[in-house]
Amino acid sequence: PQVDKVQFDKIMGYIDSGREQGANCVTGGTRKGDQGFYVEPTVFTDVNDDMKIAQEEIFGPVMSILKFSDIADVVKRANTTTFGLAAAVWTKDVSKAHQVAASMRAGTVWINCYDVFDAAAPFGGFKMSGIGRECGEAGLHNYTELKTVTMSLG
Repeated sequence: PQVDKVQFDKIMGYIDSGREQGANCVTGGTRKGDQGFYVEPTVFTDVNDDMKIAQEEIFGPVMSILKFSDIADVVKRANTTTFGLAAAVWTKDVSKAHQVAASMRAGTVWINCYDVFDAAAPFGGFKMSGIGRECGEAGLHNYTELKTVTMSLG
């Protein structure tokens, strides 16, 4: 379920926007059940780069599928967005996976997996995503302030 009605309504608004802008909802797109704030997992195809569902972070069970011509095209388009919290690369070609991961302007890039976390690894986004880093040593720096004190002893 979504955390509250506000988030539920926000996600449903994204789904409505996707339909209104011409994306094809191939599954889901509705409320699940009569109680709680459940949204059916939703998948859109025929999504263009300029559509709201391709440009904004939804934070809900909505996936947009966009076609691309080659690696340079997909990296350029992914890096053009305002956000950069996380990305995933799915391929059997390990070399290409590392090439894409290195080129992506995202705080986390998963390869052949998604939403996998390690408490020792920093997590946070690039650009307009996130609020710094969480987890790991980098996360501790968000809660500390460095100070230098110099004293003459003579």
